[in-house]
Amino acid sequence: DMKDLTPEVSRKLSASGLKDGIVNLFVPGSTGGLTTIEYESGLVKDFSELMERIIPSNKTYHHDARWGDGNGFSHVRASLLGPSLTVPFSEGRLSLGTWQQIVFVDFDNRSRSRTILLQFMGE
Repeated sequence: DMKDLTPEVSRKLSASGLKDGIVNLFVPGSTGGLTTIEYESGLVKDFSELMERIIPSNKTYHHDARWGDGNGFSHVRASLLGPSLTVPFSEGRLSLGTWQQIVFVDFDNRSRSRTILLQFMGE
């Protein structure tokens, strides 16, 4: 699953009153990741298909043998993407490209409740 976080991060930035600086996003947990992408249905599907090609979900992983939860692929995908992202902002606006959005990717094989931590630093 992929979720566009850009509108929410922008709202939080506005509420902070900060004008220039950076925001760091972090996802606690080992089966989710953060990145930027042009968040549109074609690229969302392309991204999902890429992950399936390079880290297939139907392969047996050593993690699965140890824990029996079948989500070894989720951990490997998340570690490839990474749990954090830093985005600069200027004049109270995120410094993203025209077609660039901040996204959270949930790689797990079952539903989970997620929290994304935001830390704004600036003036």
